[in-house]
Amino acid sequence: MPISFLKKEFPYSHWEIIDYESGDRIRIVPERGGLITEWLCNGKEILYFDYERFTQQGKSVRGGIPILFPICGGLRKDFLPLEKGDFNMDQHGFARDAIWQLKPIEGESAFILSFSDNEITRLNYPFSFLIEMEVRLEKKGIEFKITIENLSHENMPFSFGLHPYFNVMDLEKTKIKGLMPTCIDQSTMIEEATDQQLDCLSDGIDFISGPSKLVSLIDTLDGTCLILKHQKPMDLTVVWTDPPRSMVCLEPWTSPRESIISGERLLSLQPGAIQKLNCSFKLIELQD
Repeated sequence: MPISFLKKEFPYSHWEIIDYESGDRIRIVPERGGLITEWLCNGKEILYFDYERFTQQGKSVRGGIPILFPICGGLRKDFLPLEKGDFNMDQHGFARDAIWQLKPIEGESAFILSFSDNEITRLNYPFSFLIEMEVRLEKKGIEFKITIENLSHENMPFSFGLHPYFNVMDLEKTKIKGLMPTCIDQSTMIEEATDQQLDCLSDGIDFISGPSKLVSLIDTLDGTCLILKHQKPMDLTVVWTDPPRSMVCLEPWTSPRESIISGERLLSLQPGAIQKLNCSFKLIELQD
């Protein structure tokens, strides 16, 4: 299979993997949180990416696929109480701002992003860990296989998620199928009817839905459907829109906001234990 994996400097410094058989392409910036900035699939740029904001130091990225660890969402006053003491933890954790290592898988349309604890992370999260995320180009799709290992001498609590931003042509012409009938509005933390929330896509929404196996993001104007396939325990779905941006975040999470405090669906690894997570996105042309 003809594949290239090259470092490029334009339009910004990144690594690029291209599958010449399909023409699909991924761009990655390891030093910016292992961020996948672009995914070209079947001739379409699937990911929304705000390049101007990306170049502004100190601002969180709006676009691509940020990685969320060791929490998903935020904590009240960014305050994390643990047995070892009280720590500061910014929204979505520190992984999306950290330097990741990138390694191509020879002869395959795939690569591995890895990230481990360091002196800075241990100031806010006193655990030793290793995260390895295999990212693989599939036919009209992309797959993520994540391995998280606890290298500490005590149990390690955490949550993990991905925060993909997807291009859509018009929020009012966008549909989402496959979610649970009710959801939690993350701005109020009140249970709401999912359909009522989805009716407000173009107004801006932020909610989390319970376990699902398949969730479809349908762009009726573009004639495409993007299918998120979950695997337990990363089978919660967050939907977020931020108008006037023409994008929808369809995010697979393991745990809801503040789970590291409440314990709700919180993952915890014993010393030396490994947690494996998996999800994928597949593009379908509706006219096919």
